Amino acid sequence: MAEAQTDPGNQPGGGGNGWVNRALNFIEVVGNRLPDPAVLFLILMVVVWVLSWLLSGVDFQALHPATGESIRVTNLLSGSEMARFLSGMVTTFTSFAPLGVVLVAMLGVGVAEQSGFINAVLKKLLAVTPQMLLTPMLILVAIVSHTAVDAGYVLVIPLGGVIFYAAGRHPLAGIAAAFAGVSGGFSANFVPSAIDPLLQGFTQSAAQIVDPQMQLNPLNNWFFTSASSVVIVLLGWWLTDKVIEPRLEGVAIDGNDEEMPEIRDLGGRERKALYLSLAVMVAGIAGLVAWLIPGASALRDAQGQLASFDAPVMRSIVPLIFLLFILPGVVFGYAAGTFKKSKDVIDAMSRTMSSMAYYIVMAFFCALFIAEFAQSGLGTLLSVKGGNALAAMDLPGPVTLIGIILLVGFVNLFVGSASAKWGLLAPIFVPMLMQIGFSPDLTQAAYRVGDSSTNIITPLMPYFPLVVVYCQRYVKGTGIGTLVSMMLPYSVVFLVCWSLFLVAYWSLGIPLGLQASYTYP
Repeated sequence: MAEAQTDPGNQPGGGGNGWVNRALNFIEVVGNRLPDPAVLFLILMVVVWVLSWLLSGVDFQALHPATGESIRVTNLLSGSEMARFLSGMVTTFTSFAPLGVVLVAMLGVGVAEQSGFINAVLKKLLAVTPQMLLTPMLILVAIVSHTAVDAGYVLVIPLGGVIFYAAGRHPLAGIAAAFAGVSGGFSANFVPSAIDPLLQGFTQSAAQIVDPQMQLNPLNNWFFTSASSVVIVLLGWWLTDKVIEPRLEGVAIDGNDEEMPEIRDLGGRERKALYLSLAVMVAGIAGLVAWLIPGASALRDAQGQLASFDAPVMRSIVPLIFLLFILPGVVFGYAAGTFKKSKDVIDAMSRTMSSMAYYIVMAFFCALFIAEFAQSGLGTLLSVKGGNALAAMDLPGPVTLIGIILLVGFVNLFVGSASAKWGLLAPIFVPMLMQIGFSPDLTQAAYRVGDSSTNIITPLMPYFPLVVVYCQRYVKGTGIGTLVSMMLPYSVVFLVCWSLFLVAYWSLGIPLGLQASYTYP
């Protein structure tokens, strides 16, 4: 693909002189003047230490919603806390959830890429997908990837860049579209996943504070999240093609040649290798399905469920991704001649890991910061104070609902985990809104909208540094500011339109999900 021409007067964001583009360019410039992401996480950790010291003696008169105990900020600069930090540093890093997910999955994906398997699949995919439908197809695949937990971050987002680059479009637009679907539309999915029973469990426990007999269906938001899939695909399609990609026209693609994906035509031998490797992939999937079907399958939990977090299959998603790519990758490599001996497979893994070195460094500092922020209690204090302030306003129903969404979106900038955040907020919001006639099902739906929309603009989200690395593969100068400014239009539009969609959905009385209601009692 020919390099995009750089307009010196329009760098780094490009895209014209409208006020929106000027604002996004300003955000990008300011953001990129921040320190390197690894250094930024280190600085933020020091800031948390200092704040924890300053605020540790303050009585905020706030109670933890789950325990009823007074919330106190822990002084992380005390001798005992410093000793804890140093003694646990290695464990904090090695137990950082995204690290293992990314590295293990990338070992399999790397073999598939180095062998030429991914190249061959993309070539066929581009041949059957009309150019005008490439963006919505990518976003739809990104949304469905939620079913496989974090698979979208390590698989769909980088492939978004590869697919757009192969189609002659700007690869950063492909990464943005995929990131918007995977993370910005996290709660938009027509396929039930493990996050549904997880959130429902918190919601039900919170509702039982008011009504001990309250029982909720794990799929109490399924109809709404299914309809939301259509909304997110349409919004993401329009934003990518009409806002993001035009703005990237002046951004040159200057990645290292050896790291740039190469989508080449398939020869006769490669076509045969592709069919053989796809047959192996299909056989593997069929074997997995056959293993899952029996009610007594070892991949089910003790109650025979597949979608719960305790089910072995849900805990095996990353190893399954590894096998799903390494097996057809190896078969393709030997069949096409790109692999001659076993050492070639190991070399492919090694090259993939060498490209992840920068991410590993960033993950180290990111893991330490997130752990220290959680230990300080600042995130808990922020969540509880915000919830109490909203309750005190006593606003009309729709305004209250949107207020909850906005508050959750704000808290999401600081507390990334959907389960941890809802564990804090559910005991506040659910009983509070039940008192004014809102059902727990409706409150949970509002939470899911706010929790998703701002994922893509917070550098504190664990996978955010990884997406920066994906972008740097194509544009070396990509920084935090570049990614934030590129994703901000998605975040704002999703937050506004999705909130209004929920209010309209509620007004029309369309069922939220199975056995769900809008009112209480």
